[in-house]
Amino acid sequence: MRVALITGASSGLGEAAARRLAREPDLTIVLVARRAERLEALAASLPAPAAGLPLDLLDEDAPARARAYLEEHHGGRLDLLVNNAGAGGRGSFAETGAALARRTMALNFDAQLRLTEALLPLLRASSPSAIVNIASTAGRIGRPGAGAYSASKAAFAVWSDSLQAEEHPNGVHVGVVLPGFIPTEGFPQRELAEKKLTRRMLGTPEQAAEAIVAAGLGRKAEVYVPKLYRGLAAARTFAPPIVRRVLRSKRADVLATSTRQN
Repeated sequence: MRVALITGASSGLGEAAARRLAREPDLTIVLVARRAERLEALAASLPAPAAGLPLDLLDEDAPARARAYLEEHHGGRLDLLVNNAGAGGRGSFAETGAALARRTMALNFDAQLRLTEALLPLLRASSPSAIVNIASTAGRIGRPGAGAYSASKAAFAVWSDSLQAEEHPNGVHVGVVLPGFIPTEGFPQRELAEKKLTRRMLGTPEQAAEAIVAAGLGRKAEVYVPKLYRGLAAARTFAPPIVRRVLRSKRADVLATSTRQN
């Protein structure tokens, strides 16, 4: 039986991905997050074999514990790794400084690399296999007040490009999912949902879950959610002066959002 491991699985995009992957045939799911009770409830509700593995990916021994679990319970098999865990970092650089950037990079980038490093030998041994890295459209376009978050996701996306080139000969596909504004527990997006002008920009966790399946099992290179955000990312590439003018104008205020601190 194939094995998928999803981080950040207790809510939001990770939970949606687990529910979507549970509909795939011949697949067992390992759910990773900090909240054990949430993982147990989710695993019990899925129509597929699933188990929770409570881990804080910032712990030094978390990658080794994840690998040991897969070796003990699944014979070291791993067909799909979904690197979804992450947190928002909000605040201007003048107000938050390098400290916020370090905290955000620690989870959104460093922890994902350490976990991938530990599990890469299992993915190679299980090839053809796949890694899906959940970056963000914010990693393509940096908004005011979200520089730390954007930097972490930009690093994650670009590193993914390098990793896919390196691991292609080993049969390990690396796909990237770049969500835009999607309401979740950690990113409620209440400000956007309340405005008629921006409500149509919102995606859903279910759309993101389909993108994860496409990037992983479907082996697509990258998927934007919703698809309209691909155009915004392209605008940053082909018309950076215009995008910069918009971002520093009052018009960008409609995109201001907050995150929920757990």
